[in-house]
Amino acid sequence: MSLRGTLALSLLMLALAGCGDAPKGPEAVDQAAIENADKTPGDWLTYGRTFSEQRFSPLTKINKENVKELGLAWTFEFTTNRGQSATPLVSNGVMYVVSSWSVVHALDGATGKELWRYDPEVPRSFGAKACCDVTSRGLAMWKGKIFVAAFDGRLIALDAKSGKKVWETLTFDQSQPYTITGAPRVANGLIYIGNGGADLGVRGYVGAYDAETGKLVWRFYLVPGDPAKGPDNAASDDALPMMAKTWTGEWWKIGGGGTAWDSIVYDADYDQVLIGTGNGSPWNQQHRSPGGGDNLFLCAIVAVDAKTGKYKWHYQTTPGETWDHNSIQSIILADLPIGGKPTKVALHAPKNGFFYVLDRANGKLLSADPLIQMRAEKDTPPGQPISWATGVDQDPKSPTFGRPIENPQARYKTAPALVTPAPPGARLWPSAAFNPTHGLVYFPVMNNVTLYEDDPNFAPVAAYYNTGAKFGAYPDDPKMQEAMKTMFTGALVAWDPVARKEKWRVNYDTMWNGGALATAGDLVFEGNAQGRFFAYDAATGAKLWETQANANIAAGPMTYEVNGEQYVAALSGYGGAFFLYIGAVLPPAGEIPNGRVLVYKLGGKETAPAIDLKPVPILEPPAIKADAKTVEAGNAQFHAHGCFICHGFGGVSRSAVPDLRRSPILADKDAWLEVVHGGRLENGMPNFSKAVTAEQAEQMRAYIAARAATGYAEQQAAKPN
Repeated sequence: MSLRGTLALSLLMLALAGCGDAPKGPEAVDQAAIENADKTPGDWLTYGRTFSEQRFSPLTKINKENVKELGLAWTFEFTTNRGQSATPLVSNGVMYVVSSWSVVHALDGATGKELWRYDPEVPRSFGAKACCDVTSRGLAMWKGKIFVAAFDGRLIALDAKSGKKVWETLTFDQSQPYTITGAPRVANGLIYIGNGGADLGVRGYVGAYDAETGKLVWRFYLVPGDPAKGPDNAASDDALPMMAKTWTGEWWKIGGGGTAWDSIVYDADYDQVLIGTGNGSPWNQQHRSPGGGDNLFLCAIVAVDAKTGKYKWHYQTTPGETWDHNSIQSIILADLPIGGKPTKVALHAPKNGFFYVLDRANGKLLSADPLIQMRAEKDTPPGQPISWATGVDQDPKSPTFGRPIENPQARYKTAPALVTPAPPGARLWPSAAFNPTHGLVYFPVMNNVTLYEDDPNFAPVAAYYNTGAKFGAYPDDPKMQEAMKTMFTGALVAWDPVARKEKWRVNYDTMWNGGALATAGDLVFEGNAQGRFFAYDAATGAKLWETQANANIAAGPMTYEVNGEQYVAALSGYGGAFFLYIGAVLPPAGEIPNGRVLVYKLGGKETAPAIDLKPVPILEPPAIKADAKTVEAGNAQFHAHGCFICHGFGGVSRSAVPDLRRSPILADKDAWLEVVHGGRLENGMPNFSKAVTAEQAEQMRAYIAARAATGYAEQQAAKPN
């Protein structure tokens, strides 16, 4: 062979040898790179690692035989103490992660050293539009760019090497109460992103944007708009007549809802995008669509053509929803033997308490089974089943095939109804994972119940928390408060979607636990709200490893490799919906620390930063002359207007948002009213002047003062003599 031929052969062999290692950095991340992600298992190139969003890693260096040797390798502290919900991306040893307020960091994956930081400087006034904190769930990566969907609606492309902004585009009207907390997805050069805000009153949609320019390519509206305005000149126009005939009344005046604030999954097998949709606006259908109807596409999975946005199919999990039972939760794509036949399926466990298996080719229901039951007491098997429906009609010959078999009383039309699951749902956003070897799906579930009641005096106010329902006020009886703790519990569940049953579960005393990660090392990782981080045997659920992270882990963990070393990473921080308004069922917290990235490896020797959770003292509260009726009215107003969403159920906060029982303005009637009516927009406090009267504001002050007096008395009694 000639020298030229030998050289050519050598180059060819080198090229072939390198195929299993590509890509070598963000600039090489394209459609082929993500479709072949298993060839570079040390990277984590998209939100769920692959287009299928199985959150399953082929890495095995950390496995069930040696996971007990796992230790902390490094930590990185964010600049904010708000909620941390993101799953990092990793390419060629560099980690890209987003914290609350949409701040992006590039870190050395082996050491945690910050390489660059980009702060989009989201105006803090946008915090007033947050349903559940100013969090961000993740980033997208494509051809040398990192994409962040900022909380205030800007989609921003950053240069992956420098962190400098390449372009930005606005995805929604910032005068409306829209926000973005979801992670953008990318495929075939398009960036897909939705939005949130249905609780305040918006019309949901998903947009596809050109990754090179930021130009809008198509938009799909998920609920119909004002019929008088006609078509939207959008990709959803063909589906508009089908949607519109399922609505009544004047829903468009308050938006309709249906926002896609989390799961938007690209299905490469059918070149389609599966969109998980949210709740109605307002929640209570009697005020949103008084004549009933399915209200498409609320609480559904909608499939659209990935390139054009044209409608393909849909499956609605909760027709005519009236409980906030959205379907934005993880949508996992898998190939499973259904009825002995290989089938491409979508796996989905939404808020409403059922586990669904759908045919991805057409959206046909293949199975639906109840996955949660209320635990009767601590460490006992499940007891009371979900109450809003007894099942899903699975008779293909039935005219109601695929629809839930509802309990009519659960709609609370004429009388209050105690409903399970409650608004937090059987599942919220923390991610699910799938192990294709065991055929099991792993996800956190929650036990909760609430009393729904129609609000006959409901009058929607634009950009305010609109539900159209009344809920039980916070109980003043300490015994009832203790009972609440047993009602709000959770578990990690392993579900077999072929056998249609639970394989195993791990019960927790805390309700909202973190997302799951599955690995080929036969492990499942998950964190919880009590600051613990666990590894379980993927087949049996046996606990193999546990560490104290010292802060809540809600985000889905991930794993990656640098220089032959495998790492496991998770975000921690006190924030998000759980710590904003369920603080009353947790121990008191102290000064809230900033969030962190926690990264573990075999033999890691670092110690998790200590966090002082001693309670901040309650000062002696002001004496406010108010009778029991006024305090009771304040309790009702505080919870009816959604004040507890930020300041805590029962006025007990365990997050970065102030605990009002400790507020110095509690003693000053005029200052209190000024904040309630004028807002403190630099901190994200809404202006409630259109929704709360001066009398109601004073009732709430009386209620918080009463709660402060109770807390102060308990505090003083607990002091040593």
